[in-house]
Amino acid sequence: QVHLVESGGDSVQAGGSLRLSCAASGYTYSRKCMAWFRQVPGKEREGVAAISTVGGNSYYYYTDSVKGRFTISQDNAKNTLYLQMNSLKPEDTAMYYCAARVGGYSPNWGSYDAWGQGTQVTVSS
Repeated sequence: QVHLVESGGDSVQAGGSLRLSCAASGYTYSRKCMAWFRQVPGKEREGVAAISTVGGNSYYYYTDSVKGRFTISQDNAKNTLYLQMNSLKPEDTAMYYCAARVGGYSPNWGSYDAWGQGTQVTVSS
């Protein structure tokens, strides 16, 4: 069982920055892919960024709308996943979720078996 707890969400002005954190506990070694998703009420959950570890190598994935602005990283010693978000836009407003899965990267949120409770990010213009 993997337990994920997000933090760092806040209300910011457009152009601002935030860093989200996701503290993981439990059988984290079994999860080869860690990801950030976001969701706006009434809309499908959207993959934002992911790290997949395969054969000792890390692979990074970003949705097009955040490339160049968001950076995903992880500190294995602290079992913590991060999402550095710069140049925030009002359309980045959403509930952000940390997720993990046993297999490699997948854009399908339904394939992730561990989820945090979410942290709200609100960007005002």
